[in-house]
Amino acid sequence: MSTAYPEETTVVLDRREGPFGEIVLRRRHDLLQIIANGTFLMDTSDGRSERLLVDAALDALPDDREHPDVLIGGLGVGFSLAHAAADPRWGRITVVEREPAIIDWHRDGPLTHLSAEALADPRTEIVEADLVHHIHTTTATYDALCLDIDNGPDWTVTEDNENLYSPAGLAACAARLNSGGVLAVWSAQPSANFERTLRNAGFRAVRTEEIPVVRGVPDVVHLAVRAA
Repeated sequence: MSTAYPEETTVVLDRREGPFGEIVLRRRHDLLQIIANGTFLMDTSDGRSERLLVDAALDALPDDREHPDVLIGGLGVGFSLAHAAADPRWGRITVVEREPAIIDWHRDGPLTHLSAEALADPRTEIVEADLVHHIHTTTATYDALCLDIDNGPDWTVTEDNENLYSPAGLAACAARLNSGGVLAVWSAQPSANFERTLRNAGFRAVRTEEIPVVRGVPDVVHLAVRAA
């Protein structure tokens, strides 16, 4: 007697045309996945790398920096925001997200359970804006920038994002950082070229921290400090 097993199914929960193309939220088994223009961005399977992104930035700040302000670039599935909001050491937590759909999914949708407490935190502010434009135009400054809007400096979701990792983009990041502030950039793979670009842009203490994965090349967080 043979036993029939259900086929793997993927259910699309929402599909929209956003300001930068198609954005999809889908469920695969017990995982929620975000897909942008056909490119897989992230899912709810782990969150270690998003948490490390936030912790590594905080650990790299000077010990005397009380309640530092952080800008998180990209709301995603909410792991970075939730982790930052759970840490009382952070001060103001600003999240910049360009996709209205993702913000909606967190405020009143399938991702609410991951971020409701963090969104209710009085330190939290959600800014609906393109991160690259925001970095170049805002006058606000922060103690840390935690950026996770692409699969890495060498694998961007849209061509416009390439500016963020260029000399001009890194100069804008430095301008948004207070003296001694930390830039932390998530990537699906190491990038020696990006490390060189960071050093050439005047950042110091440039290093790459690996996040072990089950198989394949480790995820990484690129870290750099704005000179005093």
